[in-house]
Amino acid sequence: MRSPRALIPLLSVCAAAAVVTAAATGASIDGLPGGGGPAHADAPAPRPAAVTINAVTWNVCGGPGCPSAAAPAAIAKQIVQRTRATEVGGRKVKTNAVLLQEVCEGQVRTAEKSTGTWTWAFAATPGGASCAQGQGRVGVAIGTDSPLTETRQAKLPAPAGRTRIALCGEVASWATRVCVTRLDPSEGGDWRQKEARALAVLGGGGRVLLGGDFADSPDSPALDPLYGAYAECDQSGSSRTGAMTRQNWQGAAVQKTDYLFIPKSAGVSCSVPATRVRTSDHRPMSAEVRFR
Repeated sequence: MRSPRALIPLLSVCAAAAVVTAAATGASIDGLPGGGGPAHADAPAPRPAAVTINAVTWNVCGGPGCPSAAAPAAIAKQIVQRTRATEVGGRKVKTNAVLLQEVCEGQVRTAEKSTGTWTWAFAATPGGASCAQGQGRVGVAIGTDSPLTETRQAKLPAPAGRTRIALCGEVASWATRVCVTRLDPSEGGDWRQKEARALAVLGGGGRVLLGGDFADSPDSPALDPLYGAYAECDQSGSSRTGAMTRQNWQGAAVQKTDYLFIPKSAGVSCSVPATRVRTSDHRPMSAEVRFR
């Protein structure tokens, strides 16, 4: 039986799902194994069945100062369209998972109503801005077309007076953990490296889709922990590369700051639109991930 869909605001997870700090030293989030060990079992388990997951990660820029801040419904419409299909390698494919950043809670609620059997989870950014037209606060979200369970939120290392979070959940039918976050460009590389190290702990050593806006370029040492533990969907061989995803005010792509990390054993194809996306200052990144 399909688990009920749930929209989960920050700190409203049940008592058994308390928020904990995922320290760079390897602390774990409640219910999610840490330390880079097996992500889904404490003892050896049968090899999970092969599965292909079509995933989209996108900073939709739904809050104040964004291109569509005054028209949140336009972004919600774009999100719903992305849940139905996306393009990878010139082919239109059915979407199985979306990882969203700077998304308004109301936009996630709209997507939840429009996507039927999808499961959604949302976490508001601590201290984050409020969205226009009563759309709630800005945060991160995960949507999957198979039941998403054991949803947890974890604090990442952050400078004093700030709170940075990641949102993770498990899709049992894929034997896969899905995690999303948005890092802050105003924080220095040292902090981002600590956050990246904590994200690698949260991702674990099994099947994982770990994505978001990490506020840095692929060649930055701050992302070394993630590139060391995983492959990034848009890199070429061992080179840390990828299409630019962040746009300037004219709509030109100027930097890659959006990522989808997966196990190095997975096969993957990855695409970023070559043309301007007018509703956001980021272009979505789509991937076909093949877990063998």
